[in-house]
Amino acid sequence: MNPNLDRLHPYPFEKLAELKAGIEPPAHLAPIALGIGEPKHPAPAFVKQVVRDNLDRLANYPTTKGMDELRQAIADWATTRFQLKPGALTAADHVIPVNGTREAIFSLIQAVIDPKPDATLVTPNPFYQIYEGAAFLAGATPHYLPCDADNHFIPDFEAVPAADWDRCQVLFLCSPGNPSGSVIPRDTLKRLIELADRHDFLIASDECYSELYPDENNPPEGLLQTCAAIGRDDYARCIVFHSLSKRSNLPGLRSGFVAGDASVLEQYLSYRTYHGSSMPIQHQLASIAAWQDEDHVRENRAAYREKFDAVVPILADVMRVSAPDAGFYLWPETPFADDIFARDLAASQNVHVLPGRYLSRTIDGHNPGENRVRMALVAPLEECIEAAQRIRTFIKEQ
Repeated sequence: MNPNLDRLHPYPFEKLAELKAGIEPPAHLAPIALGIGEPKHPAPAFVKQVVRDNLDRLANYPTTKGMDELRQAIADWATTRFQLKPGALTAADHVIPVNGTREAIFSLIQAVIDPKPDATLVTPNPFYQIYEGAAFLAGATPHYLPCDADNHFIPDFEAVPAADWDRCQVLFLCSPGNPSGSVIPRDTLKRLIELADRHDFLIASDECYSELYPDENNPPEGLLQTCAAIGRDDYARCIVFHSLSKRSNLPGLRSGFVAGDASVLEQYLSYRTYHGSSMPIQHQLASIAAWQDEDHVRENRAAYREKFDAVVPILADVMRVSAPDAGFYLWPETPFADDIFARDLAASQNVHVLPGRYLSRTIDGHNPGENRVRMALVAPLEECIEAAQRIRTFIKEQ
């Protein structure tokens, strides 16, 4: 077996299941799940209809690179959304459709890491655990940058020594962040591009929450948008990941894309021809329809906005919490240890949240997820309000 398998940590939800083993929540309280970031808003009816209308395409093999029409729809969407120079992000060279960002993040790292002894992947901490697992299985070692409240949950990149940047092969960003929802500003992204040039590493920006934001006139900055702002229209050393899962409530479609540096994507496509992850044609056609429509996305944002407006004031009565820059998570402080908080909340109120320490690693005695929990406001509005009220009751009873 691959010895790097022994380096993998249990997934957060495995730890959560172990934490809650033997708990019997009150039978009269219906369970409310806020721990898993699975969208519960309805999938767009027009997207489902495209899938139904094209089920006969199950008889056809899809190509690894995807349909020209899908890559063009993605290029058009990204160009408009991120204010790119017209024609700079081409469907032929700068876009690859993928089966969701999780698959793409993992496979890209396998393709780009040179597994020499000091191979390093720099990641925020807390983080989406696939960043770490992809690094381990590619033969690299993660270097964790804490995301603390005193820096708005954005890593202090200036505190990283030059020697660490020299070892870095890939820097992972997550903006809007998981779990904090913090958005990395343009000046910081510009500085990171400068560092990537100086120390020769790739920036991989996970932007799957980029379309869930509170202000319709102020969408989050994307890495390619920063590239366009500084005239870097070849997107050198810059790769972004996007998905229809959160934007369009389509996690089961397993549809997203990777875009950016054409020289990286050329080699990545070669890897994918062996990796074997072609998107089914009916899913590609449905994805075209989703990327070409913004009305359902605005409705989606409005639904999350309503939930944040209702839930945050209830919780703010008993804990330190604020609405995020973007995304659908809350990242509040807990009045006592986060794992005990999550366990006892489930036991007494049948509300389920994820301990922050399960999303983080302890480095030099510091775990930036401790004494926080992640709450995903994915349930219907009434359930989110009910959960907030139960959490308030739980804390007051303590």
